[in-house]
Amino acid sequence: MANWFGTGKKSISVIASAAKQTVVPVKSTASGSPRRFTPREDGSVRFLGLCVLAPVVWAFLLLAAFPAQAQTGFDEWLAAFRQDAAAQGISAATLDSALTGIAPVERVTELDQRQPEFLQPFADYLGQRVTVRRVELGQALLAEHAALFDGLEQQYGIPKVVLAAFWGLETNYGSTPGSLNIPASLATLAFDGRRSEFFRGQLLDALRIIDAGHIDAIGMKGSWAGAMGHMQFMPSTFRAYAVDGDGDARIDLWQSLPDAMHSAANYLSRAGWRAGEPVAIEVILPEGFDWRHARIGHRLPVAEWAELGVRAADGGTLPGVVGRAAVVLPQGWQGPAFMVFDNFDVVMQWNRSVNYALAVSQLAQQLAGGCALISPPGEAGALAAVQLKALQQALNEMGYDAGTPDGLIGPLTQTALRRYQAAHGLPVDGYPAPSVIGHVQQAHAEARAAGRLTLTPEPTFGGPATQP
Repeated sequence: MANWFGTGKKSISVIASAAKQTVVPVKSTASGSPRRFTPREDGSVRFLGLCVLAPVVWAFLLLAAFPAQAQTGFDEWLAAFRQDAAAQGISAATLDSALTGIAPVERVTELDQRQPEFLQPFADYLGQRVTVRRVELGQALLAEHAALFDGLEQQYGIPKVVLAAFWGLETNYGSTPGSLNIPASLATLAFDGRRSEFFRGQLLDALRIIDAGHIDAIGMKGSWAGAMGHMQFMPSTFRAYAVDGDGDARIDLWQSLPDAMHSAANYLSRAGWRAGEPVAIEVILPEGFDWRHARIGHRLPVAEWAELGVRAADGGTLPGVVGRAAVVLPQGWQGPAFMVFDNFDVVMQWNRSVNYALAVSQLAQQLAGGCALISPPGEAGALAAVQLKALQQALNEMGYDAGTPDGLIGPLTQTALRRYQAAHGLPVDGYPAPSVIGHVQQAHAEARAAGRLTLTPEPTFGGPATQP
């Protein structure tokens, strides 16, 4: 069967290439064959040069009109937005400085519409973010700003290495805060984004920050999605949690390190940080461990995990914490295992990624002089989104509800995969390792041959190399 997963991407790339060369895209008939221009009845076909040129000129005029129409639509939207913002109390001076002359930012739209092509294994994710260089630089900065970080730890109860870990992961200690104009980026996303209402609210909050005098419109720069400053606060997060750490009556998350660090510490403290408790620790699981228990929603007191034979990977004792703990396997049963605590949930409020939360923990541990991972990384191999979609479809067809195939491994897909693994005598870790995908592919083929599938288009398990 033709590989139907890759056609959209290919079509977009062809159109983009054609646009760059000022080549007119050729329409197709319903059958898929090109629609050819026919000679005009007025006899102009004999003017060969004009007959070739006229469609090109006509198409060029059409293409030129599209950006103008898009800008017109944006201008109309922006005028209505300005009225709403003014009605909510934002000054005319702020509206003029932030919104006059702005246009949709193509780069922002491109990044917003981009879909991930691969599921990056945890070991690769961690290796790219927790590097020797990042650890050394973080330790040097902690020493340079010792008074600031010591004071933060005493005031908020947040370990200085944890704050530094966030700083290192978010902007590489302030070196990559983003250079896009925030009002223009947010206006682009609010006008024609996947979450227009969300970004409309963020734009209003960004304007309120400018209106309060914390920064001017030109200086308000950050990521394409609106995250700002050393710690990449969204405008709504700024307004809810940012504080003046240096006492100058302004909150400057871009240039003032005290403001940025006090704001981050305030956020974590108010999110429920438990002083004296870790985010996560690497653990060793006993022989015969029931892999079904290794999931973030299965919480037990630490003492019960110890009774089951779970022990700290570094040979130390398991921490004594107030709350319950879970065991997670970010790269399946063959990879490292972690015990995660209440502070892991706090980090997840900052960024809803298990890999990110574990990276914060690992970077903080190494900034404090601790060791890197002890266990082997697990089964290697990045997984293409097309493979994950095919996996989800195959699970659905075999009776394991993985939800709508989207190439994203969420709770529904993990539950379906665990059910499949249990039914086939595999380690029940819910992780789509390449070997597991191969197993599903084989089982799906056998079920198809036996006529036991729901009738839908056949899933395509090929990786990127097989895509058109």
